This record gives sequence, C-alpha cells and structure tokens, in this order.
Amino acid sequence: MTCPQTDLPAVEEIDIPAMRERYRQERDRRVRKEANEQYIEATGKWAETYEVDPYNPVVPRAAITGEIDVAILGAGYCGMMVATQLKAAGLHNFYSIDHGGDFGGTWYWNRYPGIQCDNDAYCYMPLLEETNYMPSKKFTDGYEIQQHCQIIAKTYGLYENALFHTLIRSLKWDAAINRWHVVTNRGDDIKARFVVMANGPLNKPKLPGIPGIDSFKGKMFHTARWDYDYTGGEWKKPELFRLADKRVAIIGTGATAIQVVPHLGKYAGQLYVIQRTPSSVDLRNNKPTDVDWFKSLQPGWQQERIKNFHHAAMEMLSPGEPDLIRDIWTEISRNLSEEFDAQGWPGSQAEFMAKREVMDYRVMERLRRRVDEIVEDPATAEALKPYYRFLCKRPCSNDDYYPTFNRPNVKLIDVSDTQGVERMTENGFVANGVEHEIDCMIFASGYEVTNELHRRWGISPIEGRDGLSIYDYWSEGLKTYQGMMAHNFPNLFFTGFTQAGVSATNSATFIAQGRHIGYIASEALKRGAVRVEPTQNAQDAYIQRLRSVAVDNSTFVKECTPSYFNNEGDENKVRHIFGEPWGPGFYDFEDMLQTWRARGDLEGLALTTGQATASASSGASRASEPA
Repeated sequence: MTCPQTDLPAVEEIDIPAMRERYRQERDRRVRKEANEQYIEATGKWAETYEVDPYNPVVPRAAITGEIDVAILGAGYCGMMVATQLKAAGLHNFYSIDHGGDFGGTWYWNRYPGIQCDNDAYCYMPLLEETNYMPSKKFTDGYEIQQHCQIIAKTYGLYENALFHTLIRSLKWDAAINRWHVVTNRGDDIKARFVVMANGPLNKPKLPGIPGIDSFKGKMFHTARWDYDYTGGEWKKPELFRLADKRVAIIGTGATAIQVVPHLGKYAGQLYVIQRTPSSVDLRNNKPTDVDWFKSLQPGWQQERIKNFHHAAMEMLSPGEPDLIRDIWTEISRNLSEEFDAQGWPGSQAEFMAKREVMDYRVMERLRRRVDEIVEDPATAEALKPYYRFLCKRPCSNDDYYPTFNRPNVKLIDVSDTQGVERMTENGFVANGVEHEIDCMIFASGYEVTNELHRRWGISPIEGRDGLSIYDYWSEGLKTYQGMMAHNFPNLFFTGFTQAGVSATNSATFIAQGRHIGYIASEALKRGAVRVEPTQNAQDAYIQRLRSVAVDNSTFVKECTPSYFNNEGDENKVRHIFGEPWGPGFYDFEDMLQTWRARGDLEGLALTTGQATASASSGASRASEPA
C-alpha cells in the first residue's frame, strides 16, 4: 500500500442523493444576483486600501523617460519568476516595476496575524534548490516567505532592475517607434520594447458593498493592509494587546480569516465572525522541517515533488505513485489510490470520475464531523459545516480555528439567510435584524480575482495597435496564442491564468511562462525584429485546438456554492478564475511548448524587422537592497 487511506465514514453512512440536494439548497440560499458586483472597487475614497504602502516610505526619484528592453509589471512571485527566466535567456536590460516597497507581491502586502502559506511550502516556495534554502516548516510563515523573496532577488541580481512604489497608469503601443509607453504615477514614460503583464491573480483587494458602509464611524481596514498601530503587535509577533477592550468584527471566513480569527479571538474583548459560507477546515499538523530529511533530498527533488503534488491535487496519482504531500489537498487522490490498489484501477475516465465523486462526499463528511468533535455549541457547530463539493471553495487547515468558537468572547454571526450583512450603521452592523455595536470592522473579503480585467489590473488604458483596448478585445472572452500573446498587441506578453497550462503550484506556472516569454523575446532580438505578435490565423487555430481538448467541468462549477472559484455563482460570466486551461494538463502543455521551441521557426508568430532604436539606460537610481 503506497498511500494509506484516511479514516473516513463508510459510503453506506452517507445518503449521497439527499446530500447532493442539500448541497444545492445551501448553494441557492447564498447566491446573490449581483455576483461580483456585490464588491466595492478599491478606488476613490477606498483607493488607499490598494495604492498606499503603510510599511515603507516612498523614496523620491527622478522620472524615467528612457528606453528599456523589457518592462515586467509586477514584482511578486509571477514577476520574479519571469525576471529569473529572462536572465536565463540572456535578457538583462529590464525593469521589475511594482507599487510595493520590495519584492514579494502578496507576501509583501499581507502581514496579518497568523499568515502562512496554506499548501506545502516545499512545493510552494520557488527555487529552493537554486537558493539552497530550507523552509522552516511545512506551512511557512508569511514573513519567512517574503524574506525568501529577498533571497531570490539577491541571488539573481533583481534589485538593480527594480522600480518600487511605482503604479502603472497606462500602457500604449507606439507604432512609430515600436515601443510601449509605460506611464506611471511617478511621472515616468518608459519606452519598453517588450512588456510582461505579471501583476498576479491576488494583487488588488476588494471590499464588500454593504449598504451604509460609509456611515460607520469606527475603525475599518482590509486584512491585506493590517493596521498593527490599531491592534497592537507586529508582523513577526502578532500580540494584539490593543484589542483587549475593543469590540471587533471580521467579515469573511475564507482562507485569510481562518488564519486571522484565532488571533482576534485570543486578544479582542469581543469578536464577531460574520460568515456567509463556511470553509472546510482540516487539521493543520504543521511540523518543523526535518533537517536530516531535507539534507537527504537528491538534486531535482523540488520539481519531482511539484509534479507529484500536481498529479494528486489536479489530476490523479498513477499506480504505484506515492503521495509525497499527504495533506488536505491530496487526500482524495491518496484515498482513491489505496482503494484502486485494493479493488482494481478504473478502466475509463467516467468510472474514475464516478468513484472520485463518492470519495469527495466521504471526505467532506469527515470534515463536517470534525466540527462536531471540536465546537461545543451545537448551533454554532452546524453553521460551521461545509455543505458543498471539495474544491468548490479553497480548502483550509488550522488547528485553532474551530476551538476559537468555544471562547466566551467569540460569536459566529451566520448571514447565509440574508446573503450577507444587511447594513452598517454609525455604531456597528445589522445582521438578521439585530444591530451589533463594534469599534472595528475588519474586511477579509479577498481580491479582485474574477472581476472584470479593468478592475483587476487597475491600468487604463491598455491600447495595442491602432488604439485597440485589450479590455474591448477580450470583452467576450480571452483571445491568445499559447496563452501568452495576442494578435493586435505586439511585444506584449501575458502570464497567469489565461489560455495556458496551469500547475497546482503557481510558481511552476510562472517559471514555465517566463521561460517561454524569454525564448520568444530573445529570439526576436537575435533576428533583428522590432515587432513580434501572433498571426490571426495562428491565434484562431490555437484557440480552436485549446477548446477541442478542454475538460468540461461546467456542471461541477454551476453546482458549487458561490465563491471566487465560480464567479460568485454568475453562470453568464465569460471568464473563469483559471481562464481556459489546457485540457490535457500542465505537463502536456509544457511538452507542446518545448517541441515548439525546439523547432526554432517561431511558428504562428509574425516578426517585423526594421531599424531598431538602440536601447538606452534610463539613469534611474537603483532600488536599495534590504539589510
């Protein structure tokens, strides 16, 4: 037995048809007709939630108007991985541009109490072998991840190319000079030969559009900009002593809140946890890294582990393939492998999916029973139980979340019947017809993950050839070649969840995309091209092929409880959080791109040669490295 099964309820103990109907009912009572429009954009009076850096002062610098080979928009994991791959391709004349004060992206901004990665750090943290770095534990603390981002940046010499505290205001293609004008809030007008959109999926906080939110006279902040001046404590020592006499509410019970709530419950005089839909929360069991085990790992171990995690989390384990990860993300695959070893492996995809659905119900029932084992009040326990399929919401793990509801100062406010808080007042909030007076409201309401692109990116305009807006061009859905370029937008590259392969480990996706972008950009320069873009025919053919091999999971998504995984239940929305992923999987997609690069003919791309303007240094002062 390579993958011992977890202790699960027997299938006979679960009335699956009845549970399926329960899932539907629970979903329907939470769906809001506004879908993503229920959230407020972080602009206008709320712009500070996104634009202002509360951690580091802005260092004055001169505006930049010179040229650069590549402008990478973003310095989080995505932008950093692209930068390392550009260097590997021989491209060194680039800027990493970010409105944060250092590398790290979401790990720079998010400093809330309890913050950790919520999947295996040995996969999640990139370039561990290349930086000779050992994570301290399986689910590593946020400050350690940000420190590792600094190590990556130093190892690869990225600080010399960094422009921090710089917000992109507009991008316009200039056909006269074959450059992108990158205009920023610092007065810059950078002329970039190539631009890489590397702003990541979790870069812009969103706020709940609660009626009366402007009338509340107490303290409000988003978890992505935690205010330790108000709560007490600090990033690495979140002892929230200033909340001892405060009445605090937190709205949202997703992955962030699961980590925050135990700290608020410990320190706040009174805590209200406002929940529309509960998360599934498993045992964390966060162990320190075994140093001897880590030293025993052979070269190539991280890529092997990442591939194994991808199989278990997004596809299936092969016969005899062990589960190296062994946590909530891989439990279903681990259990199925044990079952298949004992009973025989399925002979078809349909048989596999049927057996996976049964295992899904058993795992979710185990997670619901776990609530009863911990939470003392029966009504609270029932409200905390997740009634939906696994992966309808991001799975969580935490050893202290459920016990927090046994504290006398902590009260769960279930707003599923009203699909959210009814309104805010000068003194607090109203839920289920009752006003609760509070001193502080904390928003754990997530990010602009599935809202329209202009809200997610916050850059307007983005105009390609002949002034064509990317927002108009993609208004009815994505149109790309290989997920990374688009016709009418020369020398512009896209990353993340587009029309490409998706790995269970985001940084693996970003590294692969950076490798492909680096190849195309370097080859264009070697061949004297001033413009490179997909032909219309090549793009059309790619999209047709992409959709011909797509995996149809629309029924599953439609049946899920509303979350950012399914556009808050909006069945008409044309864009999904993961874009249009390559159906046969991430590694099949990578093999296809490798074959394409090996041919060396840049098939599907139109290269325009001409008199290229010599790239010039802008003379901007370099970002200083942190101590």
